[in-house]
Amino acid sequence: MAANTIKEDEEVSQVKKSVTIKRLLSYLFRYKKTIVLVLLIMAYCVGVSLVNPLIIESAVDDYITPGNIKGMLILVLIALGLNVGKVILVKIRMYVMSKMTNSIIQSIREEVFSHLQTLGFKFFDSRPTGKILSRVMGDVNSLKQVLQNFVITLLPDFITVVAVMVIMLVKNPRLALAGMVGLPILITGLLVIESKCRVRWQIHRKKSSNLNAFLHEDIAGIRIIKAFAAEDEALETFDELTKEHRDSFIDAVRVNDAFNSVIEFSTAISMVCMLFFAVKVLHMDASNVGLLIAFSSYLGLFWQPIANLGSFYNQIIANLAAAERVFEVIDLEPEIKDGEKVGEMPEIVGRVRFDNVGFAYEDGVPVLKDVSFDVGPGKTIALVGPTGAGKTTIVNLISRFYDVQTGSIIIDDSNVRDVSIESLRSQLGIMTQDNFLFTGTIRENIRYGKLDATDEEIEEACKKVGAHDFITRLEKGYDTELTERGGGLSAGQKQLLAFARTIISDPKILILDEATSSIDTKSELMVQKGIATILKGRTSFVIAHRLSTIRNADCIFVIENGGIAEQGRHDELMARKGIYYDLNMAQA
Repeated sequence: MAANTIKEDEEVSQVKKSVTIKRLLSYLFRYKKTIVLVLLIMAYCVGVSLVNPLIIESAVDDYITPGNIKGMLILVLIALGLNVGKVILVKIRMYVMSKMTNSIIQSIREEVFSHLQTLGFKFFDSRPTGKILSRVMGDVNSLKQVLQNFVITLLPDFITVVAVMVIMLVKNPRLALAGMVGLPILITGLLVIESKCRVRWQIHRKKSSNLNAFLHEDIAGIRIIKAFAAEDEALETFDELTKEHRDSFIDAVRVNDAFNSVIEFSTAISMVCMLFFAVKVLHMDASNVGLLIAFSSYLGLFWQPIANLGSFYNQIIANLAAAERVFEVIDLEPEIKDGEKVGEMPEIVGRVRFDNVGFAYEDGVPVLKDVSFDVGPGKTIALVGPTGAGKTTIVNLISRFYDVQTGSIIIDDSNVRDVSIESLRSQLGIMTQDNFLFTGTIRENIRYGKLDATDEEIEEACKKVGAHDFITRLEKGYDTELTERGGGLSAGQKQLLAFARTIISDPKILILDEATSSIDTKSELMVQKGIATILKGRTSFVIAHRLSTIRNADCIFVIENGGIAEQGRHDELMARKGIYYDLNMAQA
């Protein structure tokens, strides 16, 4: 288990809060009509909340005290009608807001996923899958409440606070000011707490990401863990990561909860001051009971929205780290992308030329140095050499999974950087060492190579690579459901399916990276027959450690120390008794 890699924290983003919040809310403002509808509903609800204390004051002072029962009943019916309407509209508001926020979350998640498809291999090479999943799922989900509460909490509660403040100042300015004495305490407390809270939530997000990455890796590698009896080590790492996750959450919540304490303290101070001022300074008595009840209600209406606003601000701080992580992915510039003036790749004939190509995955550590060769159409080129010599790098550069740092790659008469990536790769057939199969039927997996392929074309491709026989022996044949990564099939069977998926696209240039490494001798003979047919009239690059599979190649490149150390046909290279000869003798 690469526990240290999993536990390594990502850097903390230092983007300004205002920039992140503004960008997050831009998704909300795409639904202007919905927001207007919700705000109209909220305006009615706020209006009813503001009128209720006045109704209570009037009921006490104007109807109950004088004994006006008829007027009291009319007032009750009016209040009942207003509040029943409020309850109904609140239900409508909840439905509308839920639909809107879920649509926004879907849009953000689709934007993140769509952008991930444009990023190059370097992004995925440097990040565990679990950490990427954490951003697409967990971090995006965290934004839902922030978006929803902006409309149903921030705007209405802000309006309520202002309206209540105006009403109280109009009714009795001195009593109103006494009821707001806790505001300076509240503002000071929030400013102090916020600076500490944001960093703690960022740390918690990182710990969540680390835990997700470990879980994904542990489950994906469960066979290796069991094979080496490393369950205890895995459990120990998991225990350590969950403790870090728990402790970071407790640390964040401990600071987070201080928001509520400050709000409650400020509210209590204000209520005590208001009542003390009313009795001791203004000398209010039983004749002012209705006013005191109304003022107490308004003070509740004043401080409750402030508490809500504090909680909303608290929520923003808690989820700001999630928003920053999401936008960080969206803002990543694809390393491999089409230029502004790229054209479409013409139909490929098959000539491939490398002109002094240099490439390095890391600065100062070159993998290829001034590699040059010219391969004619329809030729089969085999790439051999020790692990890490640069064989796979060469074919990855042809496919433009990476861009060269020096030199150029020309296919026919087109520089690969001057044509669109899609028009280039759509004419290449690429079979990598990872024979990944998707969850779905065998037929669906093979059709992935050509989305409009007919059933007949699928079966023909499978016959060419020798997969048809074992498929038809399965209970459901081509409609057999595969689990993730083709669970239930042998390594050789999975490789045959991956080969059929590549062949069905009828590529102009074929790239086979260890195409027969997991196939037994009998299956290999079947595949070799299919390969011989498919390679005719096609430029092909074949990487193979099993040298017996590339004896008939038109030319063999021996890759060593970042360049082509030897090249020629099998017999020629064997006669030289150089590197290729030694490699063959080692496998004899």
